[in-house]
Amino acid sequence: MHRLDRNKIPKHVAVIMDGNGRWAKQHGLKRIFGHRNALTSVRSAVEGASETGIKFLTLFTFSTENWNRPKDEIEDLMNMLVSTIEKELPELNKNCVRLKTIGNIAKMNDKVQEKLKKATIFTAENTGLTLTLALNYGSREEIVECVKCCVQEIINKKMKTNEINEMLISSKLYTNYMPEPELIIRTGGEKRISNFLLWQAAYSEFYFTETFWPDFRKQHLFDAIYDYQQRERRFGKTSEQIKNTNKI
Repeated sequence: MHRLDRNKIPKHVAVIMDGNGRWAKQHGLKRIFGHRNALTSVRSAVEGASETGIKFLTLFTFSTENWNRPKDEIEDLMNMLVSTIEKELPELNKNCVRLKTIGNIAKMNDKVQEKLKKATIFTAENTGLTLTLALNYGSREEIVECVKCCVQEIINKKMKTNEINEMLISSKLYTNYMPEPELIIRTGGEKRISNFLLWQAAYSEFYFTETFWPDFRKQHLFDAIYDYQQRERRFGKTSEQIKNTNKI
């Protein structure tokens, strides 16, 4: 962490946690063991994010497409989610971490919904890192719901078509309480976005690592942030414009 420029820490880092199943296969274990060992990685990432001063950490935990996985694996994942929330909540609260969720939580089972609601209420006043779990989350579905909301408001004469702009759309997405991610990390060697934060990632920097998620530790997070800090973020401008702006 000593290599990091503390003045260039991204406010929001999002992670596509990939490779749990392949990690388990590599170790001759059932897939669920990959998910269970991934919990250590979550703890380490949260600790690392807090240490560096990251304000928002978003973890792609369960996608809308994950319902297509074997039923026994989904059931194990849901049970593990409930037990993990119960186990980790005191530590999150102790470290002033605020827990949030994005996604269509209403489609998850009642027990998961209950635990998530209690956890978010319990940590709501915490002012440290905001840890967001993307659960039953799909970015296309999120955008579709935003469009439906806008159409309904126009029908109800609460809004005019010409009032729709980028800022308004962002305000109606699940992520309206956080800045767009400056850095998105994907573990496991794959190089795709997998329906994650499609609107929000317009100007995100991407960092891909071969490391499977169960092996990911805060040192890997520091490596990703260091790599991010070496890049020039231009937002459509030229390098010369950026350099001149920095001189002012």
